[in-house]
Amino acid sequence: MKKIIAVTMAVLTAMIVLCACKPVSDKDSEGKIKIVTTIFPPYDFAKQIGGDNVSVSMLLKPGMESHNFDPTPQDIIKIQDADIFIYVGGESDEWVKDILESDDKKPEKVIALMECVDTVQEDTIVGMTAGKEEDSDEIEYDEHVWTSPVNAITISKKISSVLSEIDPENKSAYEKNVNEYSKELSVLDNDFKNVVKNAKNKTIVFADRFPFRYFADEYGLSYFAAFPGCSTDTEPSASTISFLINKVEEKSIPVVFTIEFSNGKIADTICEATGAKRLEMHSCHNLSAEMMDKGVTYVSLMRNNLKNLKEALN
Repeated sequence: MKKIIAVTMAVLTAMIVLCACKPVSDKDSEGKIKIVTTIFPPYDFAKQIGGDNVSVSMLLKPGMESHNFDPTPQDIIKIQDADIFIYVGGESDEWVKDILESDDKKPEKVIALMECVDTVQEDTIVGMTAGKEEDSDEIEYDEHVWTSPVNAITISKKISSVLSEIDPENKSAYEKNVNEYSKELSVLDNDFKNVVKNAKNKTIVFADRFPFRYFADEYGLSYFAAFPGCSTDTEPSASTISFLINKVEEKSIPVVFTIEFSNGKIADTICEATGAKRLEMHSCHNLSAEMMDKGVTYVSLMRNNLKNLKEALN
């Protein structure tokens, strides 16, 4: 409820600011298509496909936890002024509805990632610590659709299609870019398939949240984790830690994964008890400021995941 009230106040503030400002053009000062995204994957996809014809900005600040994001009035103005606004579309993005349903200015085109691909329900499997949100009877769908490179191809093609609709003069450039990018993602997909095909085992353990449901489903991996993908919990139950330790020992699993920005305490406890190695699987939600400055991409992040997965499965 607090989050809904905060977003509503931000929308009202943004409306007041907009009313006091002069109208802005649909494109930026250089005549580029303005694209605003909530998180990193569509930000990177849009840059790869739009090239020099687009100006892309991301609302999530470097290093910020995506599930706790609240838009500022400035963020709302950015969304309203965008040619294309891209968001995930799940429970974490409930605040978007207030903006898109308001009578004020809206982005020309809106893309929800979860509407681009088939979605699956958020899953609380055996051993996980389930918080209050997981105890609810309300059906929630897993938001992390981009973790599958196959889904990333589908999403990228949707972005290309929407860009071509609002900028038909550059349609051929967008189609060329998305075809080349899709080939790169297809190579990545095949590399993951080969690693899993030649693996000694097909089980992964996360001492953390598990935002890789689409990834695991795509490559036929089984998994155990401390929390579901969108859990707000940070402290697992003693039974969860014991369960994960037993699974690592039972299946002789050499690697325990954490995700980005994790303090790693749960993984360290499990690794100390089992002798397993701690490695990271980056969900691509967001990057650190240093990674942004270095030009890290979705593909480079997933390539590093590929290397770590190969070690974990052998």
